[in-house]
Amino acid sequence: MNTPPTHPRRSRLRTAAASAAAVALAAAGLAAWPSSASAAADGIVVQYRTSASGASADQSEPWLKVRNAGSGSVPLSSVKMRYYFKADSASAAYRFACSWAVKGCANITGTFGTLANPTATADRYLEIGFTAGAGSLAPGADTGDMQLRFHQTSWAPLVQSDDYSFGPQQTAYGDWSAVTAQVNGATVWGEAPGGNGPTDPPDPTDPPTDPPTDPPGDAPTLFDDFDYSSHTDPRIGANGWSVRSNSGGPGVPGATWAPENVTFASQNGNSVMNLETSTAGTGASTKHTEILTRSMKFKNGTYASRVKFSDAPRSGPDGDRIVQTFFTINDLKAPMADDYAEYDFEYLPNGGWGEPANILYTTSWETYRPDPWEAVNAHSQVRQSYAGWHDLVVTIDDSRITYYVDGRHFGTHGAAYLPERPMSINFNQWLIDLAGQPSTTPRAYDQQVDYVLHVKDQVLTPSQVNAMVGAYRSAGTSFEDTVPAG
Repeated sequence: MNTPPTHPRRSRLRTAAASAAAVALAAAGLAAWPSSASAAADGIVVQYRTSASGASADQSEPWLKVRNAGSGSVPLSSVKMRYYFKADSASAAYRFACSWAVKGCANITGTFGTLANPTATADRYLEIGFTAGAGSLAPGADTGDMQLRFHQTSWAPLVQSDDYSFGPQQTAYGDWSAVTAQVNGATVWGEAPGGNGPTDPPDPTDPPTDPPTDPPGDAPTLFDDFDYSSHTDPRIGANGWSVRSNSGGPGVPGATWAPENVTFASQNGNSVMNLETSTAGTGASTKHTEILTRSMKFKNGTYASRVKFSDAPRSGPDGDRIVQTFFTINDLKAPMADDYAEYDFEYLPNGGWGEPANILYTTSWETYRPDPWEAVNAHSQVRQSYAGWHDLVVTIDDSRITYYVDGRHFGTHGAAYLPERPMSINFNQWLIDLAGQPSTTPRAYDQQVDYVLHVKDQVLTPSQVNAMVGAYRSAGTSFEDTVPAG
C-alpha cells in the first residue's frame, strides 16, 4: 500500500458524508456461493469479545451477543451458537458457566461436543442455546451481554492461543464469524472449522453446500501460480503483470524499485515468487520490489493469496521497518476523491507507524489527502508474529469488506469503504524509513508468494478458495484470466 493506516499525528476520519456517498455508489448485490454463512443470511449476527485475552488462562471467557439484523422476529429458543476450541488433552473435561446475562443466566444453556473432523485449531465446541424463557428478538434488537465462561473440570490452565474461535484482540464487541449460529438447525452465520459444517440433512430444495471442486463456469476468474522463469519472462507481461521499475513512493526517499529482485523458484512442488528488498542503510542503496496487474479491472468478489512473511532478514542485521503486502488499489485522482479504493494486508515485522514490534494490519480505504494528511479508512490489527506461510482472503460484497487469515475471521469493515471503481492487484515489499536499523551493513529481506486468485462478484469462504486452488493445480492449470477489462 502507499499510505499507512495510522500514525501518531494522523487522524482517521469517518464522516457521514463519506459513508453516504460510499453506500450510494456501492455495487449491485453479489451472487454469493452457498456456504456456512459468513453473512447474516437469515438476519442473525453473532458478536464476540473476550475478557480473558491471554494465550493461556484459568478459564476461557467468550462473551457473546446475538443481533437480529433481519425483518422478522426470531424466537431465541430456535438459535444455537458454537464456539470452537482445541482440547488441552484427549481426556480433558470442561464445565460451562454463565456469570451474567441480560436475558438471565437461567435462560442460557451450554453443552460441549466433539467435532467429527478435528483440525489443528478445533476438536471440541461449546454450544450455547436458549430456553423459551429468553423470548424472541425483534428486528434490530440484540440479546445484550452474555458473559459466558468455561474451564477444565480440574481447573488446570487452558491454552486459548490455538483455539479456532478465540480472538485475543477482541476486547470490544464486534461481528465474529469464527462463532457459528444456527436457526432451527440451519447455519445462518459464521464458518465452522474445515469439514465441520452442519450435519442435519439438507432440505431437498436447498442448493448444494459442498465446496466446489472445479472453477465455476459462469464466474470470471484470475488464477496465477507464478510459474515463471525470471522477471524477464515474456509470459509475465502477456499474463497482465508489470514488474515495477519506475521511481517514487512509498518508502525510503531515493530508493529504486528493482525488477531483478523479483525471482521465481520451485518449492515443495509449486512455483513460488520471491520479492527481495535490500539496503545498506542509505536511500541510494535501498531496493524495493513490487509486482502489479497492468489493468484496473478488479472490484467486488473474492481475492486470495498464500504469502510467506519474514520476521528477520535473509542476511545482515535485523531491525528495519519493512512492510510486506498483498493489496488491491486504484489511483487517487484528487485529494479526498470519493472514488478512491484500497484494501490491504500489511505485515510490519519490526513495527513502524508508531508501533514498536510485530503487527499485521488489514485496512479498507475510502479516501485520503497526502498533504496535509487526512484519511478516511478503517483497519483491524493483531500484534503478534506472522512469520511463515499464511492464507490471506478478502471478500467484497455489496455491504462489507471481510478479511480472513488462515481461515479465521480477521476483520470486517462496513459499506462506507466499498469500492466505486475497479482496482489493480499488487504485492510489494518496502522500507518505511531507515531509522529502525541505522547500520550500513548490507541486508536483504524476502517475501514469498505462492499464488493469487480473484473470483469476480462471488463471495467464497476460505475453504472454497482452497478447493478452487486445488482444482486448478490438479488440472495442471498454472494461469487463467477470464476477468473482462474494466
